[in-house]
Amino acid sequence: MNRKLINFTIFVAAFGYFVDIFDLSLFGILRIQSLKDLGYDDPARIQSFLNSLGILGDFLRGIGFNDFMSIGALLLNIQMIGMLVGGLVWGILGDRVGRKFILFSSIFMFSVGNFLNAFVQDAFWYAVLRFFVGMGLAGELGAAVTLISEIVDKEKRGFANALMASFGLLGAVVASLISHIFDWRTMYIIGAVLGFILLFFISNTVESDIFSKQQKDVSKGNVILLFNRPERLMRYVLVFLLGVPIWFVFSILIIFSPEVAQSIGLKDKIVAANSIMLAYLGVSAGDMFAGILTQKFRSRKKAIIFFYFLSVITVFLYFFVNFNFYTFYFYNFLLGFASGYWILFLLVGAENFGTNIRSTVVNTLPNFVRGSVFVISSVFIYLKSVIGFVSSAILMTCLFFGLSMLALIFIKETFGRDLDFTEE
Repeated sequence: MNRKLINFTIFVAAFGYFVDIFDLSLFGILRIQSLKDLGYDDPARIQSFLNSLGILGDFLRGIGFNDFMSIGALLLNIQMIGMLVGGLVWGILGDRVGRKFILFSSIFMFSVGNFLNAFVQDAFWYAVLRFFVGMGLAGELGAAVTLISEIVDKEKRGFANALMASFGLLGAVVASLISHIFDWRTMYIIGAVLGFILLFFISNTVESDIFSKQQKDVSKGNVILLFNRPERLMRYVLVFLLGVPIWFVFSILIIFSPEVAQSIGLKDKIVAANSIMLAYLGVSAGDMFAGILTQKFRSRKKAIIFFYFLSVITVFLYFFVNFNFYTFYFYNFLLGFASGYWILFLLVGAENFGTNIRSTVVNTLPNFVRGSVFVISSVFIYLKSVIGFVSSAILMTCLFFGLSMLALIFIKETFGRDLDFTEE
């Protein structure tokens, strides 16, 4: 395969992930500004919205979704549910139609959704569009990781994916920086325009030879293959558990950093956009370091263990250090860096499953992890009302990292594995 085309494909995948992360981070960055502009800092407006949902609104009140923070959490949950659905749809299509098709279609979908999102007037349509944007956002990363893993030399795919992810994650940094210049509606339009520009590049990328040369009688994108053998299902669950702690850190500690600062008694005003920017800058650096580390160790598992210990130590210190304005933001960066094994989590997923369901696995894994934010935030909001913010965060940290460390013990090492195989 032509080396220039491979390098160009990696560049387009990285730019695609940049746009994906730019748009993915938009709601977290614009949450407070947009909801205040729509009037949801008024308790009466919140109650009116919940009343309009009927029985669902009553249920949401019952589990604590009745204030400004919880309305933001609800919209985030709906976006993540969209990603869960989209991960399954795009994953199946990626295995049946091709990796390039998913790159184009998913980017088109979330770009249109974000453009329309700029014109919403209430939380209902905000939620509807976040669901469809979430569906679109679910496709790019999985397609990119799958494609790069299959076209790059097996000894170098870890570093190539880390390079792609490190550049892509800077999308959140750029989104955070320019959010101080533009209002929230303009930001959604910018995200959409970036996506439309990207579409022009995708036609010149290469398709995976491993995918193209599969035998025609092989079952492709068949979700049942994940469930028809207990060993294969367990393999999937174990890899899934590797990624859950990362999204707990981002969905609770980073996105709701203003509330975190208030809960630990910090008097300074913390801006969510700044926290997200620094956290994603940290993840970008962490992903690059993860790529170097996994090549140095010639092991995925050893590199992930390093980041696990760094994550747990950082989260615990997050609640027991006497912060000022600057150290709080520094810890947001550190939390991001400690989450830098995100790309290794995806790579382990790609290397654990055959070509005929690899796209399904790599698309569903990150989006099921992101979709789990519905459970994570719902449980957190409930626990917060019972035992307080800090205790809830510490308890959930112990739970998620404990399960992930247990899962890592049973996962096989995949560094340098040949990916030209199928699942039967």
